Amino acid sequence: MSSQNRRTFLGNALGAGAFLASTPGSAVLDSRGWMPPPRTSQVPDEAYWERVKLSFPLTSGLVLMNAANLCPSPFVVQDAVFAWTRDVDADPSFQNRGKYAQLKEGSREAVARHIGADPDEIALTRNTSESNNTVVSGVPLQRGDEVVLWDQNHPTNATSWDERAKVDGFTVKRVSTPAAPESPGLLVDAMVGALTSRTKVLAFSHVSNATGVRMPAAELCEVARSRGIMTLLDGAQTCGALHMRVHEIGCDFYTASTHKWLTGPKEGGVLYVRSEMIERLRASDVGVGWAGALEGGARKFENLGQRDDACVAAIQTAVEFHARIGSLVVEQRLLELTGALQQGLRERIPSVEFHTPSTPAMSSGVLVFRVPGTDSGAAYRALYDEYRVAGAGRGGAFSGIRLSPHIYNTLADVERALDAIQAVMT
Repeated sequence: MSSQNRRTFLGNALGAGAFLASTPGSAVLDSRGWMPPPRTSQVPDEAYWERVKLSFPLTSGLVLMNAANLCPSPFVVQDAVFAWTRDVDADPSFQNRGKYAQLKEGSREAVARHIGADPDEIALTRNTSESNNTVVSGVPLQRGDEVVLWDQNHPTNATSWDERAKVDGFTVKRVSTPAAPESPGLLVDAMVGALTSRTKVLAFSHVSNATGVRMPAAELCEVARSRGIMTLLDGAQTCGALHMRVHEIGCDFYTASTHKWLTGPKEGGVLYVRSEMIERLRASDVGVGWAGALEGGARKFENLGQRDDACVAAIQTAVEFHARIGSLVVEQRLLELTGALQQGLRERIPSVEFHTPSTPAMSSGVLVFRVPGTDSGAAYRALYDEYRVAGAGRGGAFSGIRLSPHIYNTLADVERALDAIQAVMT
């Protein structure tokens, strides 16, 4: 590749960072909606969100409300991944791939800004599961110790503790919280009431993927810190959904993925380790460059061997896509969408029951509901097969339908989803 072509390629492949730096704020989006337009107010109107939707490659006619599981990447993130992939495949030499170390640092710095951390406290992993398991396997625990979990945790922050406990002999205690809680205090009381002098770790999801309940993370972490208890906050449902500042929350560890609410590349993950905890947490993976990794703060937790360089580089693009909109604006939009869904369901189906609180401070973009007397599994399938509304079916203790809208949804999508639900569940 000639030097001129390489300069052109790099200008394109750097993704949103280069795009935003070189594009005037008044630029008109092309037909694919590369980036969301700049906001003209703190409360964007529906016309703005319609234009944001154009930034995503969604199938025409599809109402996608499954962000709690997997989000599409916007065109600009896709193109960054594709461009960097082509670059690696065109020249896999050490010389050409050398630039990806710097691109990784750009992604690390972007993630740190997004969640309110220092870059040296961030490891770029492959998903939330890997980040959780790094903490689970690495915190110092021994026989007689106790780990307290929320019983709504994801298996990677639940079953993983059981497996380690079988080897090291500590106790795992699960805590249930009131169904559809009416105040954060009920959640705090339940979790704090389970702590004992033997508790060494408190691990909980920031927002439950099963119910949509948002935990009062800062309050719980403050109590734990005062008692010398380490805290693991699973942020799979909050990174890219809420305005996150981990230093203010006060957790010791925070984990997330890029393929959910951040709408980033697949197999990208985030592990935040509070600076004071980096030495205490043992790394699970040791490989080439280990000596250097030990000098790089939380980088020692990403000593994973060969990575998908394109994925790691494009994380920065995903973060900057969100920054274009603003994390507070994203959070408020999710509350608006889920609030409209809740209100609409109550009006159309009076018998509806919610696992998710209606209080904004106790919820986010995840809404779980059931209609007594209906088959939720059949309804879930019909919503997609007959009406092209994609959500998730839930079984077990919190059975029902889960809808998790995101910034590519509009209030018109909400109305279409409500029409479909009313048709299949009444």
